[in-house]
Amino acid sequence: MGFPKRRRVVAAVVAALLGVGAVVVVGYRVLAPAEVQTVARAGYPSAVTPAVGVVGRLPAAPLIVDDRLRVYAAARQVYADQPADRRHRVSPYWSYRRWPARLSGVVADGTTVVSRWSDGKLVALDARTGRVAWRADGPEPGVQPKPRRTHATTVWDPSGLSVARIPTGRTVLVVAGVGELGGYDLVDGHRLWRADQERGCLGAAGTTAAGEVLGLAACDGPETVEFRDAATGAVRTRWRPPDAPDRFVLTPIGCREGRSGCQGLRISGGEGNGRGWLVGTGAPVAAPGLDGVDTALDGERAVGTSAGVVTGRSARTGAELWRRADLGPVRLIAAEPGRVHLLTEGRDLVTLDPATGAERSRIALTIGHDGIGWQPGRAYATGGYVAVERVRERAVPEDDDQAYFLVAEPVLLAVT
Repeated sequence: MGFPKRRRVVAAVVAALLGVGAVVVVGYRVLAPAEVQTVARAGYPSAVTPAVGVVGRLPAAPLIVDDRLRVYAAARQVYADQPADRRHRVSPYWSYRRWPARLSGVVADGTTVVSRWSDGKLVALDARTGRVAWRADGPEPGVQPKPRRTHATTVWDPSGLSVARIPTGRTVLVVAGVGELGGYDLVDGHRLWRADQERGCLGAAGTTAAGEVLGLAACDGPETVEFRDAATGAVRTRWRPPDAPDRFVLTPIGCREGRSGCQGLRISGGEGNGRGWLVGTGAPVAAPGLDGVDTALDGERAVGTSAGVVTGRSARTGAELWRRADLGPVRLIAAEPGRVHLLTEGRDLVTLDPATGAERSRIALTIGHDGIGWQPGRAYATGGYVAVERVRERAVPEDDDQAYFLVAEPVLLAVT
Protein backbone atom coordinates (compact mmCIF):
# COMPACT_ATOMS: atom_id res chain seq x y z
CA MET A 1 0.00 0.00 0.00
CA GLY A 2 3.02 2.27 0.56
CA PHE A 3 4.10 2.30 -3.08
CA PRO A 4 0.89 3.83 -4.57
CA LYS A 5 0.95 6.51 -1.88
CA ARG A 6 4.61 7.25 -2.59
CA ARG A 7 3.86 7.44 -6.33
CA ARG A 8 1.08 9.91 -5.64
CA VAL A 9 3.44 12.08 -3.62
CA VAL A 10 6.09 11.94 -6.35
CA ALA A 11 3.49 12.74 -9.00
CA ALA A 12 2.26 15.71 -6.97
CA VAL A 13 5.79 17.02 -6.54
CA VAL A 14 6.51 16.62 -10.27
CA ALA A 15 3.25 18.37 -11.15
CA ALA A 16 4.09 21.22 -8.78
CA LEU A 17 7.56 21.58 -10.27
CA LEU A 18 6.12 21.57 -13.78
CA GLY A 19 3.63 24.22 -12.73
CA VAL A 20 6.36 26.40 -11.26
CA GLY A 21 8.42 25.87 -14.40
CA ALA A 22 5.51 26.92 -16.60
CA VAL A 23 4.97 30.05 -14.50
CA VAL A 24 8.68 30.88 -14.75
CA VAL A 25 8.64 30.40 -18.53
CA VAL A 26 5.50 32.53 -18.96
CA GLY A 27 6.87 35.14 -16.56
CA TYR A 28 10.13 35.30 -18.46
CA ARG A 29 8.35 35.68 -21.78
CA VAL A 30 6.20 38.48 -20.37
CA LEU A 31 8.78 40.28 -18.27
CA ALA A 32 12.05 39.67 -20.12
CA PRO A 33 13.49 42.58 -22.12
CA ALA A 34 12.10 42.47 -25.63
CA GLU A 35 12.54 44.24 -28.95
CA VAL A 36 9.93 44.04 -31.69
CA GLN A 37 10.80 45.36 -35.12
CA THR A 38 8.16 45.58 -37.86
CA VAL A 39 9.81 46.68 -41.09
CA ALA A 40 8.19 48.34 -44.09
CA ARG A 41 6.52 45.99 -46.56
CA ALA A 42 5.80 48.63 -49.19
CA GLY A 43 8.32 50.65 -51.19
CA TYR A 44 9.62 53.95 -49.90
CA PRO A 45 7.07 56.64 -50.83
CA SER A 46 7.88 59.56 -53.10
CA ALA A 47 8.18 63.07 -51.72
CA VAL A 48 4.89 64.93 -51.86
CA THR A 49 4.09 68.53 -52.78
CA PRO A 50 0.77 69.10 -51.05
CA ALA A 51 -1.51 72.07 -51.62
CA VAL A 52 -1.50 74.91 -49.11
CA GLY A 53 -4.06 74.38 -46.35
CA VAL A 54 -4.91 72.08 -43.46
CA VAL A 55 -4.03 68.56 -44.56
CA GLY A 56 -4.39 66.42 -41.44
CA ARG A 57 -6.09 65.88 -38.09
CA LEU A 58 -4.00 63.63 -35.85
CA PRO A 59 -4.05 62.15 -32.33
CA ALA A 60 -0.27 62.36 -31.94
CA ALA A 61 2.46 64.85 -32.79
CA PRO A 62 4.16 64.08 -36.12
CA LEU A 63 7.83 64.51 -36.96
CA ILE A 64 8.11 65.06 -40.72
CA VAL A 65 11.00 63.01 -42.10
CA ASP A 66 12.45 63.43 -45.61
CA ASP A 67 9.17 65.05 -46.80
CA ARG A 68 7.80 61.50 -47.07
CA LEU A 69 6.96 60.10 -43.64
CA ARG A 70 5.39 61.13 -40.37
CA VAL A 71 7.16 59.65 -37.34
CA TYR A 72 5.35 59.39 -34.00
CA ALA A 73 6.22 58.43 -30.44
CA ALA A 74 4.40 56.32 -27.88
CA ALA A 75 5.39 55.22 -24.38
CA ARG A 76 7.46 52.27 -25.64
CA GLN A 77 7.31 52.64 -29.41
CA VAL A 78 8.47 54.77 -32.31
CA TYR A 79 6.57 54.31 -35.58
CA ALA A 80 5.84 55.95 -38.93
CA ASP A 81 3.02 56.35 -41.39
CA GLN A 82 2.85 57.82 -44.88
CA PRO A 83 2.43 59.88 -46.97
CA ALA A 84 3.30 63.04 -45.06
CA ASP A 85 0.09 64.81 -46.07
CA ARG A 86 -2.35 62.01 -45.19
CA ARG A 87 -5.54 63.35 -43.62
CA HIS A 88 -5.57 60.88 -40.71
CA ARG A 89 -3.07 58.61 -39.01
CA VAL A 90 -3.08 55.16 -40.61
CA SER A 91 -1.54 51.74 -39.98
CA PRO A 92 2.22 51.99 -39.41
CA TYR A 93 4.54 51.91 -42.40
CA TRP A 94 7.10 50.59 -39.94
CA SER A 95 7.34 50.26 -36.17
CA TYR A 96 9.97 49.65 -33.50
CA ARG A 97 9.09 48.72 -29.92
CA ARG A 98 11.17 48.01 -26.80
CA TRP A 99 10.14 46.70 -23.39
CA PRO A 100 10.41 47.46 -20.48
CA ALA A 101 12.37 50.61 -21.39
CA ARG A 102 10.37 53.74 -22.16
CA LEU A 103 10.95 56.03 -25.12
CA SER A 104 12.65 59.24 -24.02
CA GLY A 105 13.23 61.19 -27.24
CA VAL A 106 13.39 61.04 -31.03
CA VAL A 107 15.49 63.07 -33.45
CA ALA A 108 15.81 62.72 -37.23
CA ASP A 109 18.29 63.88 -39.84
CA GLY A 110 17.96 62.89 -43.47
CA THR A 111 16.72 59.31 -43.52
CA THR A 112 18.06 58.40 -40.07
CA VAL A 113 15.66 58.36 -37.11
CA VAL A 114 17.34 58.01 -33.71
CA SER A 115 15.34 56.91 -30.68
CA ARG A 116 16.60 57.32 -27.12
CA TRP A 117 15.36 55.11 -24.29
CA SER A 118 15.09 55.33 -20.52
CA ASP A 119 17.89 52.78 -20.03
CA GLY A 120 20.27 54.94 -22.08
CA LYS A 121 20.14 52.84 -25.26
CA LEU A 122 20.31 54.67 -28.58
CA VAL A 123 18.67 52.91 -31.52
CA ALA A 124 18.91 54.36 -35.03
CA LEU A 125 16.38 53.32 -37.65
CA ASP A 126 16.57 53.65 -41.42
CA ALA A 127 13.48 55.71 -42.24
CA ARG A 128 13.22 54.05 -45.65
CA THR A 129 12.70 50.56 -44.24
CA GLY A 130 12.29 50.79 -40.46
CA ARG A 131 15.25 48.44 -39.99
CA VAL A 132 17.71 49.04 -37.17
CA ALA A 133 20.77 50.79 -38.60
CA TRP A 134 22.79 50.71 -35.37
CA ARG A 135 22.60 50.49 -31.58
CA ALA A 136 24.78 52.22 -29.02
CA ASP A 137 25.01 52.73 -25.26
CA GLY A 138 24.41 56.30 -24.18
CA PRO A 139 23.88 58.17 -20.92
CA GLU A 140 20.65 57.61 -19.07
CA PRO A 141 18.33 60.58 -19.56
CA GLY A 142 17.38 60.84 -15.91
CA VAL A 143 13.95 61.66 -14.56
CA GLN A 144 11.75 63.50 -17.06
CA PRO A 145 8.18 64.79 -16.85
CA LYS A 146 5.58 62.37 -18.12
CA PRO A 147 4.66 63.37 -21.69
CA ARG A 148 1.09 64.12 -22.65
CA ARG A 149 -0.68 61.71 -24.96
CA THR A 150 0.43 63.53 -28.12
CA HIS A 151 4.11 62.99 -27.13
CA ALA A 152 4.90 66.39 -28.64
CA THR A 153 7.87 66.98 -26.33
CA THR A 154 9.31 63.57 -27.26
CA VAL A 155 9.52 64.32 -30.98
CA TRP A 156 9.51 68.14 -31.23
CA ASP A 157 11.71 69.06 -28.27
CA PRO A 158 13.61 66.00 -27.02
CA SER A 159 15.66 66.93 -23.98
CA GLY A 160 19.39 66.25 -24.31
CA LEU A 161 19.16 65.10 -27.94
CA SER A 162 20.36 67.15 -30.93
CA VAL A 163 22.34 66.94 -34.16
CA ALA A 164 25.39 68.91 -35.34
CA ARG A 165 26.53 69.20 -38.95
CA ILE A 166 30.24 69.99 -39.00
CA PRO A 167 32.25 71.55 -41.87
CA THR A 168 33.93 68.24 -42.80
CA GLY A 169 30.53 66.85 -43.80
CA ARG A 170 30.11 64.54 -40.83
CA THR A 171 26.85 64.64 -38.88
CA VAL A 172 27.18 64.15 -35.12
CA LEU A 173 24.46 63.05 -32.72
CA VAL A 174 24.87 64.84 -29.38
CA VAL A 175 23.42 63.19 -26.28
CA ALA A 176 23.34 64.60 -22.75
CA GLY A 177 22.37 62.57 -19.73
CA VAL A 178 23.06 61.90 -16.08
CA GLY A 179 26.65 63.06 -15.52
CA GLU A 180 27.65 62.49 -19.14
CA LEU A 181 27.74 64.25 -22.49
CA GLY A 182 28.69 62.41 -25.69
CA GLY A 183 28.99 62.65 -29.45
CA TYR A 184 28.19 59.82 -31.88
CA ASP A 185 28.69 59.47 -35.63
CA LEU A 186 25.18 59.50 -37.04
CA VAL A 187 26.14 57.09 -39.83
CA ASP A 188 27.19 54.10 -37.71
CA GLY A 189 26.69 55.08 -34.06
CA HIS A 190 30.41 55.04 -33.27
CA ARG A 191 31.14 57.09 -30.15
CA LEU A 192 33.42 59.98 -31.07
CA TRP A 193 33.90 61.48 -27.62
CA ARG A 194 32.61 61.52 -24.08
CA ALA A 195 32.70 64.10 -21.29
CA ASP A 196 32.00 62.91 -17.74
CA GLN A 197 31.04 65.31 -15.02
CA GLU A 198 29.37 65.34 -11.66
CA ARG A 199 25.62 64.68 -11.84
CA GLY A 200 23.65 67.80 -12.76
CA CYS A 201 26.81 69.76 -13.45
CA LEU A 202 26.90 69.68 -17.27
CA GLY A 203 24.25 69.54 -19.96
CA ALA A 204 23.75 70.17 -23.66
CA ALA A 205 21.26 72.83 -24.69
CA GLY A 206 21.60 72.19 -28.42
CA THR A 207 23.96 72.62 -31.36
CA THR A 208 24.87 75.67 -33.43
CA ALA A 209 24.75 76.28 -37.16
CA ALA A 210 28.56 76.45 -37.03
CA GLY A 211 28.74 72.83 -35.85
CA GLU A 212 29.41 73.34 -32.15
CA VAL A 213 27.75 71.86 -29.08
CA LEU A 214 26.04 74.48 -26.97
CA GLY A 215 26.11 73.55 -23.29
CA LEU A 216 25.61 74.92 -19.83
CA ALA A 217 28.15 74.05 -17.12
CA ALA A 218 27.80 74.70 -13.41
CA CYS A 219 30.54 72.47 -12.05
CA ASP A 220 32.58 75.13 -10.23
CA GLY A 221 30.91 78.37 -9.27
CA PRO A 222 28.45 80.33 -11.44
CA GLU A 223 26.93 78.83 -14.57
CA THR A 224 28.96 79.17 -17.75
CA VAL A 225 28.04 78.65 -21.39
CA GLU A 226 30.41 76.23 -23.15
CA PHE A 227 30.94 75.78 -26.87
CA ARG A 228 32.44 72.39 -27.75
CA ASP A 229 33.81 71.01 -30.99
CA ALA A 230 31.11 68.55 -32.05
CA ALA A 231 33.69 66.23 -33.65
CA THR A 232 35.99 65.93 -30.63
CA GLY A 233 34.11 67.25 -27.60
CA ALA A 234 36.92 69.69 -26.82
CA VAL A 235 35.80 72.98 -25.28
CA ARG A 236 36.52 75.85 -27.68
CA THR A 237 34.99 78.75 -25.78
CA ARG A 238 33.73 79.38 -22.24
CA TRP A 239 31.55 82.43 -21.84
CA ARG A 240 29.35 84.18 -19.33
CA PRO A 241 27.02 86.99 -20.39
CA PRO A 242 27.78 90.33 -18.74
CA ASP A 243 25.84 91.00 -15.53
CA ALA A 244 24.23 87.54 -15.63
CA PRO A 245 23.07 86.00 -12.33
CA ASP A 246 24.84 82.91 -11.01
CA ARG A 247 21.99 80.77 -12.34
CA PHE A 248 20.16 81.53 -15.57
CA VAL A 249 18.11 79.92 -18.32
CA LEU A 250 19.69 79.36 -21.75
CA THR A 251 17.26 79.03 -24.67
CA PRO A 252 18.54 78.23 -28.19
CA ILE A 253 16.74 80.20 -30.94
CA GLY A 254 16.87 80.36 -34.72
CA CYS A 255 17.32 76.59 -34.93
CA ARG A 256 17.09 74.50 -38.09
CA GLU A 257 14.83 72.07 -36.26
CA GLY A 258 14.26 71.36 -32.59
CA ARG A 259 17.50 72.35 -30.81
CA SER A 260 19.76 71.58 -33.77
CA GLY A 261 21.64 74.04 -35.98
CA CYS A 262 20.79 77.11 -33.90
CA GLN A 263 21.90 80.64 -34.83
CA GLY A 264 21.30 82.40 -31.55
CA LEU A 265 20.45 82.08 -27.88
CA ARG A 266 18.58 83.95 -25.21
CA ILE A 267 19.78 84.30 -21.61
CA SER A 268 17.12 84.95 -19.00
CA GLY A 269 17.13 84.99 -15.23
CA GLY A 270 16.18 87.31 -12.47
CA GLU A 271 14.10 90.23 -13.74
CA GLY A 272 13.29 91.15 -17.32
CA ASN A 273 12.68 89.22 -20.52
CA GLY A 274 16.27 88.21 -21.09
CA ARG A 275 18.89 89.20 -23.65
CA GLY A 276 19.54 87.84 -27.11
CA TRP A 277 22.86 86.81 -28.63
CA LEU A 278 24.01 85.61 -32.04
CA VAL A 279 26.29 82.55 -32.07
CA GLY A 280 28.83 81.57 -34.69
CA THR A 281 32.50 80.89 -33.99
CA GLY A 282 34.00 82.42 -30.89
CA ALA A 283 32.08 84.29 -28.20
CA PRO A 284 28.43 85.23 -28.80
CA VAL A 285 27.63 88.69 -30.14
CA ALA A 286 25.02 90.86 -28.47
CA ALA A 287 21.76 91.01 -30.45
CA PRO A 288 19.35 93.58 -28.98
CA GLY A 289 16.83 92.74 -31.68
CA LEU A 290 16.33 89.36 -29.94
CA ASP A 291 15.71 90.65 -26.43
CA GLY A 292 11.93 90.13 -26.61
CA VAL A 293 10.65 86.70 -25.57
CA ASP A 294 8.10 86.46 -28.39
CA THR A 295 10.80 86.81 -31.04
CA ALA A 296 12.04 84.49 -33.80
CA LEU A 297 15.42 84.52 -35.54
CA ASP A 298 16.13 83.88 -39.21
CA GLY A 299 19.77 84.49 -40.16
CA GLU A 300 20.39 87.93 -38.67
CA ARG A 301 16.77 89.06 -38.89
CA ALA A 302 14.59 89.09 -35.78
CA VAL A 303 10.81 88.99 -36.02
CA GLY A 304 8.72 89.91 -33.01
CA THR A 305 5.18 90.83 -32.05
CA SER A 306 4.00 93.52 -29.67
CA ALA A 307 0.67 95.32 -29.21
CA GLY A 308 -0.77 93.90 -32.42
CA VAL A 309 2.24 94.90 -34.55
CA VAL A 310 4.67 92.47 -36.19
CA THR A 311 8.13 93.90 -36.73
CA GLY A 312 11.24 92.71 -38.53
CA ARG A 313 14.50 94.04 -37.13
CA SER A 314 18.22 93.66 -37.46
CA ALA A 315 19.18 91.21 -34.75
CA ARG A 316 22.57 92.93 -34.25
CA THR A 317 21.37 96.51 -33.97
CA GLY A 318 17.65 96.34 -33.32
CA ALA A 319 17.02 98.66 -36.30
CA GLU A 320 13.58 98.23 -37.82
CA LEU A 321 13.53 96.64 -41.29
CA TRP A 322 9.77 96.29 -41.84
CA ARG A 323 6.49 96.53 -39.98
CA ARG A 324 3.03 94.92 -40.29
CA ALA A 325 0.20 96.55 -38.34
CA ASP A 326 -2.61 95.02 -40.38
CA LEU A 327 -2.82 91.56 -38.78
CA GLY A 328 -4.37 92.49 -35.45
CA PRO A 329 -3.37 90.63 -32.27
CA VAL A 330 -1.25 87.64 -33.26
CA ARG A 331 0.86 85.02 -31.56
CA LEU A 332 4.15 83.74 -32.94
CA ILE A 333 3.80 79.96 -32.68
CA ALA A 334 6.69 78.58 -34.77
CA ALA A 335 9.53 79.53 -37.08
CA GLU A 336 11.79 77.78 -39.57
CA PRO A 337 14.36 78.95 -42.11
CA GLY A 338 12.60 81.39 -44.47
CA ARG A 339 9.24 81.29 -42.66
CA VAL A 340 7.65 82.76 -39.54
CA HIS A 341 4.26 81.36 -38.55
CA LEU A 342 1.71 83.51 -36.71
CA LEU A 343 -1.73 82.68 -35.32
CA THR A 344 -4.45 85.34 -35.33
CA GLU A 345 -7.31 85.67 -32.85
CA GLY A 346 -9.62 84.25 -35.53
CA ARG A 347 -7.36 81.17 -35.76
CA ASP A 348 -5.89 82.02 -39.15
CA LEU A 349 -2.36 80.75 -39.69
CA VAL A 350 -0.38 83.54 -41.35
CA THR A 351 3.10 82.79 -42.69
CA LEU A 352 5.47 85.69 -43.38
CA ASP A 353 8.81 86.02 -45.11
CA PRO A 354 11.15 87.14 -42.30
CA ALA A 355 13.30 89.14 -44.75
CA THR A 356 10.52 91.39 -46.02
CA GLY A 357 7.38 90.78 -43.98
CA ALA A 358 5.55 89.71 -47.14
CA GLU A 359 2.71 87.26 -46.62
CA ARG A 360 3.55 83.83 -47.99
CA SER A 361 0.21 82.26 -47.11
CA ARG A 362 -2.88 82.63 -44.94
CA ILE A 363 -5.15 79.69 -44.08
CA ALA A 364 -8.00 79.06 -41.68
CA LEU A 365 -6.56 76.69 -39.08
CA THR A 366 -9.66 74.56 -38.62
CA ILE A 367 -11.09 71.33 -39.93
CA GLY A 368 -14.52 69.73 -40.05
CA HIS A 369 -16.85 70.99 -37.32
CA ASP A 370 -14.19 71.44 -34.63
CA GLY A 371 -14.50 75.23 -34.68
CA ILE A 372 -11.99 77.81 -33.44
CA GLY A 373 -12.70 77.76 -29.71
CA TRP A 374 -9.25 76.65 -28.67
CA GLN A 375 -5.81 77.97 -27.74
CA PRO A 376 -2.51 76.76 -29.23
CA GLY A 377 -0.38 74.35 -27.27
CA ARG A 378 2.97 73.15 -28.59
CA ALA A 379 3.77 73.77 -32.25
CA TYR A 380 6.33 72.57 -34.77
CA ALA A 381 7.41 73.70 -38.24
CA THR A 382 9.66 72.23 -40.92
CA GLY A 383 9.75 72.36 -44.71
CA GLY A 384 6.57 74.45 -44.86
CA TYR A 385 4.62 72.02 -42.66
CA VAL A 386 3.15 73.36 -39.42
CA ALA A 387 1.65 71.16 -36.69
CA VAL A 388 -0.22 72.66 -33.72
CA GLU A 389 -1.78 71.15 -30.61
CA ARG A 390 -5.27 72.46 -29.91
CA VAL A 391 -5.90 73.01 -26.21
CA ARG A 392 -9.21 73.90 -24.53
CA GLU A 393 -9.60 77.63 -23.98
CA ARG A 394 -9.70 77.36 -20.18
CA ALA A 395 -7.23 74.50 -19.84
CA VAL A 396 -4.29 74.82 -17.45
CA PRO A 397 -1.10 72.73 -17.34
CA GLU A 398 -2.33 70.83 -14.27
CA ASP A 399 -5.32 69.39 -16.17
CA ASP A 400 -5.29 65.76 -17.28
CA ASP A 401 -5.25 65.05 -21.00
CA GLN A 402 -9.01 64.64 -21.22
CA ALA A 403 -9.59 68.13 -19.83
CA TYR A 404 -6.55 69.65 -21.52
CA PHE A 405 -6.97 68.80 -25.22
CA LEU A 406 -9.86 70.00 -27.37
CA VAL A 407 -10.71 66.70 -29.08
CA ALA A 408 -9.42 63.14 -29.43
CA GLU A 409 -7.36 64.22 -32.45
CA PRO A 410 -5.99 67.53 -31.16
CA VAL A 411 -3.09 68.04 -33.59
CA LEU A 412 -3.70 69.91 -36.83
CA LEU A 413 -1.17 69.53 -39.63
CA ALA A 414 -1.06 72.30 -42.23
CA VAL A 415 1.00 73.23 -45.28
CA THR A 416 1.95 76.91 -45.71
